[in-house]
Amino acid sequence: MYQSVSRGVLLVSLFCLQLQPAFAESQRTVVKPSDNGKGLVNPMMGWTLHFYSDFLANYGSKLAPSDTVDEFPGLSCVFLRLPWSHIEPVEGKFDWSVVDAPAQRWIDKGLQVAFRFTSSESFMRYSTPKWVEEAGAKGYNFTPGKLDESGPYWEPDYADPVFLEKLDHFLAAAAARYDGNPNVAFVDVGSFGVWGEGHTFASTGIKVPAEVVKMHIDLYAKHFKRTLLTANDDFAFQGDDIIPYAFSKGMTLRDDSILVQPPPNSYFHADLAQAVWPKLPVVLEHEHYGSSVNKKAWIRDIFMRAIEEYHASYMSIHWWPHEFLASERELIQRANLRLGYRIQLREASWPESVSLSERITLSSVWANAGVAPCYPGGFVAYTLKDANGGIVAVFVNEAFDVRNLEVAAPDQAPEQHIDSEHGFAPNMSPGTYDVYISVGLRDGTPTIALPLNDEDGHRRYCLGKMTVNPRTE
Repeated sequence: MYQSVSRGVLLVSLFCLQLQPAFAESQRTVVKPSDNGKGLVNPMMGWTLHFYSDFLANYGSKLAPSDTVDEFPGLSCVFLRLPWSHIEPVEGKFDWSVVDAPAQRWIDKGLQVAFRFTSSESFMRYSTPKWVEEAGAKGYNFTPGKLDESGPYWEPDYADPVFLEKLDHFLAAAAARYDGNPNVAFVDVGSFGVWGEGHTFASTGIKVPAEVVKMHIDLYAKHFKRTLLTANDDFAFQGDDIIPYAFSKGMTLRDDSILVQPPPNSYFHADLAQAVWPKLPVVLEHEHYGSSVNKKAWIRDIFMRAIEEYHASYMSIHWWPHEFLASERELIQRANLRLGYRIQLREASWPESVSLSERITLSSVWANAGVAPCYPGGFVAYTLKDANGGIVAVFVNEAFDVRNLEVAAPDQAPEQHIDSEHGFAPNMSPGTYDVYISVGLRDGTPTIALPLNDEDGHRRYCLGKMTVNPRTE
């Protein structure tokens, strides 16, 4: 509900909520919106749905092709994590449909996708394509957790030059499709370690030198120059300097997984996030939900604590999505109020009645109620619309970027008051107009969803009315 002040009673349009008087300020309308509590879909944050979780049958792949889980609040991205061998079964022959088909279901809804292509799995022999071994790449047979000459699975020697050459070619092909693609939220450095998680605990158990892991980081950095890359926290088990090295290449942190073990081992690497979260979004993946519950590791308050300590922007849905939503709706709601950024309009004011000859001052008060900065940034715009919803005027404050709003503990976000002065276009007509507010590009294009009601379908939110009188000169 919005509160308003004016000298008279404000009328409401089809799109505007009835405003209730709060207090008087001469010749200005003041509104104090409340956060509507809804999950927001915004760039560089949100829930990521595991469509594939290595094994192609988990988890979104069981959904009907028309089911994009639209009811999941805050779902912004579908995550496709699968073996390299499913995409390049024959050298130089790429079968991208395995990712393109599901990806397009969510892209059609305006959401994004993210990828991990793995080189080692504990459920199939060749996550790295068999033809790579046949080309001369060295590797190891294993039974999960140990080297085993007769083991059923194969892990490459991650420093082998043949393996690295073939991986280089694959990443070049992937980058040609996805680097800089606006539909792609991020790509994991997934070519090292079992499940692409940056460790060999469930494969050969071999400790790999830090320099080898850096080779893989370098290959991704070579090909992906525009799309966000993530480095897995478990790279740190191969050397303390690996994660800082990845950060120096412009990568962010991903932690697989939290809540795998009961307390006090719920997660280990929140400290690694401190160097990167002020600049880039941190990605968290929780343990397979059912497994975590069965092990009594699923503790909701610790889940929320991890979001706070990592300053997380992305959180996985690492389970069957409908079942997870049904079981954890309250937790999802709690997470949505803190995950990533949450740009709140605390107050806005404008002249109640003004002449086209005058310059007007528009004022507002903002806060970021999330745990992370608004990485894409955005500028505040006031838009005036006529009774038919036509855009009549747009006023953008280019001096203030919401990227600079500070984050803080729950309910302690500092507020920032901003003012801007604007003049009307010389050809504008007088009238009484609906006042909308938005955050987005410098030209007034909205890009950031706000937790406000009365949206026009384009991320503009109706606050009240302004009367614009004829010129007096």
